[in-house]
Parts: sequence; structure tokens; C-alpha cells
Amino acid sequence: MKYRMRLALPLIPLFAASGVRAQDAWPSRPVRLIVPFPPGGSTDAQGRLLAQKLSDMWGQPVIVDNRPGAGAVLATNVVAKAPPDGYTLGIAVSSHAINPTLRSNLPYDTLKDLQPVSEVGVQHIILDANPSLPASSVAELLELAQKRPGSLSYASPGSGTAHHLVMELLKARTGVNIVHVPYRGGAPAQQDVMGGQVPLLMDTYYASAGLLKAGKLKPIALFSPTRPASVPDIPVVAETVPGVSGQSSVGVIAPAGTPMAIVQKISADIAHAARSPEFAAKLLEMGLDPVGSTPQEYDQRIRADILKWAPVIKASGAKAD
Repeated sequence: MKYRMRLALPLIPLFAASGVRAQDAWPSRPVRLIVPFPPGGSTDAQGRLLAQKLSDMWGQPVIVDNRPGAGAVLATNVVAKAPPDGYTLGIAVSSHAINPTLRSNLPYDTLKDLQPVSEVGVQHIILDANPSLPASSVAELLELAQKRPGSLSYASPGSGTAHHLVMELLKARTGVNIVHVPYRGGAPAQQDVMGGQVPLLMDTYYASAGLLKAGKLKPIALFSPTRPASVPDIPVVAETVPGVSGQSSVGVIAPAGTPMAIVQKISADIAHAARSPEFAAKLLEMGLDPVGSTPQEYDQRIRADILKWAPVIKASGAKAD
């Protein structure tokens, strides 16, 4: 008996180590992806496409959990308060970098309580106009605005959105007075611009594309830093006013403290997906140019955007809807 016990004892650490390795395998159960918008919208569709791709790669379900409300604060708070084990992830949009300045009562610290994982892609913001507006370029619009200060207005999908703030940046750099008319969403803003109630519209290019092709709106310029390969024929504002740019970002975040090995794996898998021709083509169809950045690159992007938008928010007097 003693002899058998002596033989068995050295094996106990081996079995224990094997058990630890088995527990460390990730993911070993479903992963939850928190989306800050209701089902049916473009960000929800992009999140579901990513969830399916990651599910196929991981061999585990990635379940989309829609938590809309408060400019993405409700969804982000769910992520911030979740166990940091890699089984709760969140979709972050441009408001992730805007909210720290726009909202003084966030229930989490954007930089301390959340771990950037990867920027999945970017959406291009466009300045459209009613076809009757006697301006078809940034230069012509600025000249018109200088001749008629305060008489022009632009619609946006809401106060404090990236669409609103990048236009305020243009106004600050050029000194023109164009009145902001905030709406609750892009669709009603589109309707009023097409109907002639408001002459200008700040929109996502993907949402405007069909209306532009139909001649119901006309493009003035994109706010991307340079002309994107997906939309090469529309000029960008920076060609006329250098330094004025902004995009709508979509990324993935995790609770702070999530093991870096897991964060790195998720980031690498998102980057791999973004380089996949089929997946990238589907994102482009949804209006999202694939990126697939590292955690460090996405962290730098968020921090830079917080610094970029803070003075614009304060100067514009933007308030959370």
C-alpha cells in the first residue's frame, strides 16, 4: 500500500497542472457581446456579423446582447462592471471618447475601468445638402455662410454625436456661423433636409449613399482625413480646410483587468477577420471600412479622440440628449 501511494503521489501535481491548463483554455463557454443600440440598426448589424465570425473562429457562441440608451452609457457600464474574464465584451462607438467630456456623471471611468481591444472599423461622415442649396463644395459653402451669417443651418442625428462635433470643429476653424439643428436619429434629419426645412445634413455616408444616387441629396464633402478607397470620388473637407477631420469609429472593449493574453487573442482574431476578403467585403457593404487594430493602437485612438473632442464640446456648449 505504501509503495502504491509513493507511486501515485508524484502524479498528483501532473494531474493538477493538467486541470489548470484545461481551465485556462479560453473560450470554454459562450461569450457575450454588448451592443449599445437596439436591433436592426447598422451598428447592431455590424456587431452581429462580428459575433458570428468570432463564434466560427472560437467554436463557442458569441451572443449579442442589445443594451440601448443614454448615448451608449448603459451598455458600456454593463461591460465595465462585468467580471474581467473575457466572457463579456462590448461594442464601442465614437461616443466612447465623447462621453467623458459630454457627461459629467458617468458611472465608470473610461480610461481606468475599460480595456480597449481593437478598432474594428470606421464609418465615413459626410456633409450633404438639399439639391437646391446654391453651393456644391466646401469653398462655396463657406463663402455662402460668410455672406449670410446665421441664415444657414445643418441637421445632425443628435447633440454631442461625432457628426455634430466635427461640423462644430469646421465652424471653429473657419469662423462661419451655421446653426445646429439636432434630431433624435439620422432618419428624421434626412427627411427634413430632403423636404427643404433644413439645407444641410451631417450623416454617415452609408446612410446617405442611396439618397445621393437618387439625387435627393447632394454631397458637399466627407470628413475623413483623406479620400477613402471605398469613396474616392467625393472630396474631403481637409482638402479645403487642413486639419478638419473626424470619423465614426466602431471597436471592441472589455472590462479592465481582463487577462492580457485573452485581450491579445481577441484583438488578433479581429485583425485576422478584418483581413479576410469575405468578412471585409461584408463590412464594406454595411458602410464600415475594416481596421483591426491592436489594443495599444485602439487605446491611443481613444485617448487622442478624448483630447480632440473635449475643447470642441466645451466651445460648442453641446449637451447630452
